[in-house]
Amino acid sequence: MASGLRPDAVPFSAALESARFMSTSSNTPSANPTAKQTNSEQPSSQRTPLFDLHVELGARMVDFAGWQMPLQYAAGIMTEHTHCRNNAALFDVSHMGQLRLSGASAAQMLETVVPCDVVNLPVGKARYTFFTNPQGGILDDLIISNAGDHFYIVVNASMRDLDVAHLREHLGDCQLEELTGSALIALQGPKAAQILGQHCEQALSLNFMETVVAPIAGIECRVSRLGYTGEDGFEISIPQNSVVAITKLLLKHEHCMPAGLGARDSLRLEAGLSLYGHEITTSTTPVEASLGWAIQKRRRAEGGFPGADIINQQFESGTTRKLVGLKLTGRVPARQGAQVCNTANVSIGEVTSGGFGPTVEAPVAIAYVEAEYASQGTDVLLSIRGKSHPAVVCALPFVPNGYKR
Repeated sequence: MASGLRPDAVPFSAALESARFMSTSSNTPSANPTAKQTNSEQPSSQRTPLFDLHVELGARMVDFAGWQMPLQYAAGIMTEHTHCRNNAALFDVSHMGQLRLSGASAAQMLETVVPCDVVNLPVGKARYTFFTNPQGGILDDLIISNAGDHFYIVVNASMRDLDVAHLREHLGDCQLEELTGSALIALQGPKAAQILGQHCEQALSLNFMETVVAPIAGIECRVSRLGYTGEDGFEISIPQNSVVAITKLLLKHEHCMPAGLGARDSLRLEAGLSLYGHEITTSTTPVEASLGWAIQKRRRAEGGFPGADIINQQFESGTTRKLVGLKLTGRVPARQGAQVCNTANVSIGEVTSGGFGPTVEAPVAIAYVEAEYASQGTDVLLSIRGKSHPAVVCALPFVPNGYKR
């Protein structure tokens, strides 16, 4: 998820490696000499409206997908992660693309490029979906919300330009607008509703994957109850000239603290949420990625989206590989690309995401393995820096989700 469900794609790798290093070492910025700090002027990178506040709060800024984003703050990734699980954390996600699609045939147009049921999506509801290609692969994942007179869409930062171009190619008589005047923040954690509810009563009535336009401190915002941490929480679209004030207002709460990309990734990893360029790619189908739940029965039956025949065949016949969780029995974390082997040390798959899980207090990983090895409890070996490390196949997510149903 995306989005909502997600950080984004391949450009995240360099910053993420810095985050992983720091999450298992000192929480001070100086602990990682390889982190690319970008507090200084970098014309090639864009800044979100919260850039100055990040610097003021002591964030370590890194270049991510062409944006200067906070990797972590002074408290450190482990603390930010744990605080989100137990209280609430606030993330700047203004680098993600916010779009407005309108027109009488907007729902029908969207169904030509995504496999979810958009036509029957009720007003005020959001839905996770993805763009597919003719081979059934995933071009990107996104969130579509029915805003009544238009669809509000959030896409990943690293794929933003390509996603916009992809939509424009299929627009017909619809209109697509990039909401460049809006910022986006994510308030996540079991106390997120308590914090936001003090300033926005309507937020308390929302359930998971519901959205509403409501005032926060007198400013009209779009509040959506969703996120990318596995916890209850909200994504809030705010006019750029008001986002600093609202962010400061929320951070005043004793249970709220800022968090960066490092914690965002470790949280989504524990929650078993897919990341573009890792679990989902142009050569990965939704069925392989365990995302079949995001394709409703009508769309399976009617098709009409790219790769529908291939995806439906996999629904019927299964796939040769499956996405699984892995818990390592040692303390060495596995990274993307690590080979998964059976007990005879024969390669059976590959890790797509991995790192230390602060909540489970152990290294965890997500991997694709041959279907015959996908059963929970199967013993496997991970090849890490030339050595074999034991692990066991387990269910995803690694921690129970806290969504308000």
